[in-house]
Amino acid sequence: MRHSRYYIIFLLLTVMSVSSYADNRQARKLIRKGNALYRTEKRQEAQVNYLKAYRADSTDARVLYNLSTSMFPADYKLVQKERCDTMAQMFERSARAETNPLRKAQAYHNEGVAYQGVKDFGKAIEAYKNALRNNPNDDESRYNLVLCQRQLKNQNGGNNNQQQNQDQQDQNQQQQQKEQEKKQQEQQDKQQEQQEPPMSKENAEQLLNAAMQQEKETQKRMKENLQQTRRRRIEKNW
Repeated sequence: MRHSRYYIIFLLLTVMSVSSYADNRQARKLIRKGNALYRTEKRQEAQVNYLKAYRADSTDARVLYNLSTSMFPADYKLVQKERCDTMAQMFERSARAETNPLRKAQAYHNEGVAYQGVKDFGKAIEAYKNALRNNPNDDESRYNLVLCQRQLKNQNGGNNNQQQNQDQQDQNQQQQQKEQEKKQQEQQDKQQEQQEPPMSKENAEQLLNAAMQQEKETQKRMKENLQQTRRRRIEKNW
């Protein structure tokens, strides 16, 4: 099944060896039933059977892969963040449990599609790289890898531009605040000057004369106190 260039690989993985059948017959039966339902577009019913198979054997790579793939909406871009995390973890577990490199690549590819759907491009890139490590001929994973790298670059560039714009706005606000404070101070100074009339020449001379008279009286008192001290000293010494 392909969705444009970002197709989701869905393989109805069946049991490949007789020995694995014996490991868990119940899980095998549920997988086959789920596969049949999925082929007839009964996705929800298929998912129920995959869930039952998961409860029977949560380590089976086929169960993990088919259950995760059945969770994809028709448009991979509509994947919800909460479901994406669950799907991606199950694809990761499926890839690690799988021994066939091509099927490992398919699990990693779908993990990348899930992360790409929620615009988590960094994790999507790593998933596509893992897909190519297991299948270097996977052109779809290679295309998606390049696309995600470009989208991540644009995303980071947009964040940098937003930060620069925010910094510029902060600087402009600080400058406007300084100018406003300066204007307010100038207005206050102007109002104070208007409220306090300038001192006239006569008032200034009166204040100066009063200060000079006060200084003379202070000097006179200090001189009298000094003379009294000297007389007391002479009398005592005599």
